[in-house]
Amino acid sequence: MANFNEILNHILGIIFIIIILSVAYAYLKPHQLHKRRLFSTLLLKLSYLFYLLVLCIIVYMSALVKGGLDKVFNGIEFFAFLLVLFTPTIGIFARKLNYFSKKREEYNYFFTAINLVSVIAILVMYFV
Repeated sequence: MANFNEILNHILGIIFIIIILSVAYAYLKPHQLHKRRLFSTLLLKLSYLFYLLVLCIIVYMSALVKGGLDKVFNGIEFFAFLLVLFTPTIGIFARKLNYFSKKREEYNYFFTAINLVSVIAILVMYFV
């Protein structure tokens, strides 16, 4: 039987995931799409939200179920996890830079692929 602290940690973890996804949804506004780059923008935003959902669930499971991130991602896997943690987020923030304005559609497809590869990498690192 779980004690009160464990149950509270699980409830707070789920609330934390909901807050993170809500803030990301509010920032990305996937319901507002660019008229010329409709499909690539939608793919980028949805793939990032999917990546964020998987990341939050894996961090939640690692921290509260398997005893901590250091036990699940140890050694070189931890550095790979950090790379997978920051690369899609940097990509989603950098898309607004003027440097990528003429190449935005290719940029969107590239980071959609990065997001999906990151999801696969997180799942492989967690389950293997």
